Amino acid sequence: MALAIFGISNDGLNLAATLFVLGIVVVWLALIVYTYFDARRRIADPFLVACATIGSFFPYIGTAVYAIVRPPEFLEDAHERELEIKAAELRVRQLTEASCPNCEHPIERNYLRCPHCQHRLKDPCPSCRKPVDPRWALCPYCETALSERARRKRQPARRKAQEPSQEAKEPKPRESKPPPKRTEKEPVREPDADPRKA
Repeated sequence: MALAIFGISNDGLNLAATLFVLGIVVVWLALIVYTYFDARRRIADPFLVACATIGSFFPYIGTAVYAIVRPPEFLEDAHERELEIKAAELRVRQLTEASCPNCEHPIERNYLRCPHCQHRLKDPCPSCRKPVDPRWALCPYCETALSERARRKRQPARRKAQEPSQEAKEPKPRESKPPPKRTEKEPVREPDADPRKA
């Protein structure tokens, strides 16, 4: 005769009670396994995963407490969100770099001047004529040294700055008045006859 659970002597009721208790134990063990796998997907620290699994050994209460305090998202989702944030930051940085520093109008990499405000963005390479950044010392397309070009540009700017001071020292010659215009009337020319009417 089977062992009576809860003092039930009826075989049918005893079987039902045994199956009920067995179901409760199976669900409890399933909750322990669920807590372990769910904690591994949500928590990166193995020690915290072990604590959550040990806590779920308290029947039903441990798993309920874990369900309340567990992280709201999976590790994969958090990693994916971080990648999306980095991609968005990169897009924003590319948009700011691809805009005119003067008027923030959208521009392309090969523009020499901004089409909106005509601000000088890049200089053309003296040999290959491709746009190069003013800070570069070498053209990356044809390997031409760009430092000489910068020196040449600085020297004319200095000369232009010195020229007004020299002009101020030298007295300006008096401008001679232009000769008076002739007041004689020129003969008026008659228009030619239209050959189509003839």
